[in-house]
Amino acid sequence: MKSVKRLFSITSTLLHENPLGIPNKLPVRNTERMQRGLPKKQKIPGVKDIILISSAKGGVGKSTTAVNVAVSMSNIGLKVGLLDADIFGPSIPKMMKLEGLEPLLSDKHKLVPLNNHGISCMSIGFLVKEDAPVVWRGMMVMKSIQQLLWDVDWNGLDLLVIDLPPGTGDVQLTIQQQVEISGAVIVSTPQDVALIDTVKGVNMFKKMDTKILGIVENMSYYQCENCNHQSHIFGDGLTNKAKEMGISVLGSIPLNAVICQSGDNGKPICLTDKLHSEAYQKICSSILAQLKG
Repeated sequence: MKSVKRLFSITSTLLHENPLGIPNKLPVRNTERMQRGLPKKQKIPGVKDIILISSAKGGVGKSTTAVNVAVSMSNIGLKVGLLDADIFGPSIPKMMKLEGLEPLLSDKHKLVPLNNHGISCMSIGFLVKEDAPVVWRGMMVMKSIQQLLWDVDWNGLDLLVIDLPPGTGDVQLTIQQQVEISGAVIVSTPQDVALIDTVKGVNMFKKMDTKILGIVENMSYYQCENCNHQSHIFGDGLTNKAKEMGISVLGSIPLNAVICQSGDNGKPICLTDKLHSEAYQKICSSILAQLKG
């Protein structure tokens, strides 16, 4: 195996064709379809099901949800991968305690995912310095996403969890046009400002004919550690909004300092806290029921 970071250079003259520096390319047939504007959705080799974790609004806990869904699925015996598709703000290296590490290239010129907590992980954050900005235009972002999708050796996964960036832009469009997606999970806080963008995210998936598995209400309420009083500091409008959109609420996660600290420490809450892991496990059970259905 070879180190892929040596092949990665933002100043390379080949950057526009091969942003990640991976030698192999997309299948010619698929590339030709893309050039004609008619991409064909395909399965990622070695992956059974793919779910997207999405939020049209940033800062609502989408990556925290993605990480803990992946760990919860692994806890029940599934072989799980986690793909960080947020090119400009990757969080997975820190949240999975994989900062400073880099993937290798296999003999078949595929990226070999890094592994921690039983999860196979891939992120642009493994290929750039933590404080280095990725200053790329849309086409370069799309090509790097294509390489993260097709040039990684996932080695037989039951489930690949893709942590999308916020919004409804190039990355979301590229993935949904090229990959057979089993379903999407939307993360939002109950705050009205967040729900405005949540509606946009739901409508994006509907336009792309991607199945919406449901919505996760993150930071649903704050529970006092002393008296157990619950305060809905961000409001309580998500349930009604979900009914209006015709999608189900998969579960609610409270605003809790322990959950935040677990992400910063690189040890997901589902590995250390039984109470909160039960909330995520309920979400995962609902996801799996829909996938099987």
